[in-house]
Amino acid sequence: MENLDAARLQMAFTLIFHIVFACIGMVMPFFMVVSHYKWLKTKNQVYLTLTKAWQKGVAIFFVTGAVSGTALSFELGLLWPEFMKHAGPIIGMPFSLEGAAFFIEAIALGFYLYGWNKLPEKFHWFTGVIIGLSGVASGILVVAANGWMNSPSGFDYIDGQFLNIDPVQAMLNPAWFTQALHMTLAAFTATGFAVAGIHAYQVYKGKRVDLHTKAFNIAVTFGAIAAILQPLSGDISAKNIAERQPVKLAAMEAHYNTERGAPLYIGGIVNPKTQEVNYKIAIPGMLSFLAFGDFDAEVKGLNDFPEDERPNVPIVHYAFQTMVGIGGMLMLAGLLYFISLKKKQWFKNKKYWLFFVALAPLGFIALEAGWIVTEVGRQPWIIHKIMKTRDAVTPMPGIVFSFYMYILVYLTLSVAVTWLMIRQIKVLNAKK
Repeated sequence: MENLDAARLQMAFTLIFHIVFACIGMVMPFFMVVSHYKWLKTKNQVYLTLTKAWQKGVAIFFVTGAVSGTALSFELGLLWPEFMKHAGPIIGMPFSLEGAAFFIEAIALGFYLYGWNKLPEKFHWFTGVIIGLSGVASGILVVAANGWMNSPSGFDYIDGQFLNIDPVQAMLNPAWFTQALHMTLAAFTATGFAVAGIHAYQVYKGKRVDLHTKAFNIAVTFGAIAAILQPLSGDISAKNIAERQPVKLAAMEAHYNTERGAPLYIGGIVNPKTQEVNYKIAIPGMLSFLAFGDFDAEVKGLNDFPEDERPNVPIVHYAFQTMVGIGGMLMLAGLLYFISLKKKQWFKNKKYWLFFVALAPLGFIALEAGWIVTEVGRQPWIIHKIMKTRDAVTPMPGIVFSFYMYILVYLTLSVAVTWLMIRQIKVLNAKK
């Protein structure tokens, strides 16, 4: 395996795992503090039990997120030294601020875990809020750095040199807001439906129905609201991409030829050789409208760009279709949940709970697909229009062994987390 292929696979593999740990660690504190708030207001023992169960989950994912994130940060220097040589001084600010947010989160978590019956109730609850807010801030800051790779700013690039560096402008690059908004909503959607699905399964099995129903309602409310808002975020992101990275938009839609009134493709199988998309549903003019707000607007096709500057079209297109398709399903599921609040009899039907069990993994599948669109869609650039990925990779041999080591580390983490979470559910169900 060539160094470039091994480095790209390692980065992809570790991101696929870390993003799950990070999103759960970012969102679950909000479930915990809502349950805690309900305990403070009602003194219902079920909410206290649920809060203490969820705080253990928050602690587990905080630790695994820290470990997997630290390993990921080492990868940047190990795999992409040429990138870090130039990018480090430019996007060091969001990374350093993310470190500060992480430490605040760690301190607040310590207060929360060990503050029961020792701190004033309201202050103790507020430390849980800080855990959630600092976790979201960490995620936004990391995404800001990734946004810079898609929309580099805050420097002048003259004769191969990065000059006149402005780290604030780099951090607040044109892509940071749309990416951060889309990613945050995706994290809440994925985690909300995943946690709701786990508790729905316990209700389906008839185990501690009262507790798991309350847990389901808290988690799915967050997931449903985020899923309903996500299409608006997606529309903002698509319009932003159409301006900044038209080649990525063309790959997302497998749109080869520049044309006015460009159709939107739903589904389809891409044939790169013939530059056709077979078996798709085409909606005339809709791509032009979604990208530019005008049914007759011109949309650039892939053939307008050099062949060596195009991403892998089938991968980007299929990932985009997967993300949008699942996103639409979860939005409808969110609406269905809010309708069910008025139709209480649905909660007595086992098929209702089984439906949400089936939805549990879909949010994270859509999340992973979205990151594939973001990262593969930028290729062959590691810094868009500035530095190609092949020019940033380490010249040192043997990266394939690092790849195997990281596979072992992340699989071990995943097995450990899965075992711990199953154990937590069993302990919770065994309590009276």
